[in-house]
Amino acid sequence: MNKPSNYLESEKVLNLLKEIESNSYLTQRYLSKRLSLSLGKINFLIRALVNKGIIEIKNFKQSKNKLGYVYLLTPEGLNIKFHLTQEFLTWKIQEYNNLKEEIEILKKEFAFMQDQEKNSGKEIESKSYEQLEEGIIQK
Repeated sequence: MNKPSNYLESEKVLNLLKEIESNSYLTQRYLSKRLSLSLGKINFLIRALVNKGIIEIKNFKQSKNKLGYVYLLTPEGLNIKFHLTQEFLTWKIQEYNNLKEEIEILKKEFAFMQDQEKNSGKEIESKSYEQLEEGIIQK
């Protein structure tokens, strides 16, 4: 399964919906830092989600806490979040399976090159696959 061209945008939306669902009392500045997106991008996404009926904004500036706004997922927003999560799970499983296949191919290529190196009689310093894997795990 290939990712759609709007994969990155969908990922940003899903992450934003997750944050809003976990805590409705978030500022756009906090969301910007938390999701590593510009404040303008967060504002754009929130406005788009409001226009599509995915989230609602409640104004609480009159309160003593001066929280400003509360972002709430609508029933449609919960439905969208569910479907985006399902799509991402499918994409991530496919990525994982592709990586496993690629790693197996690289292991075979690595073993073949090691055999060639041994048969050439040249002294070239190399590590075994296990040493390489151990070095990656320790980092």
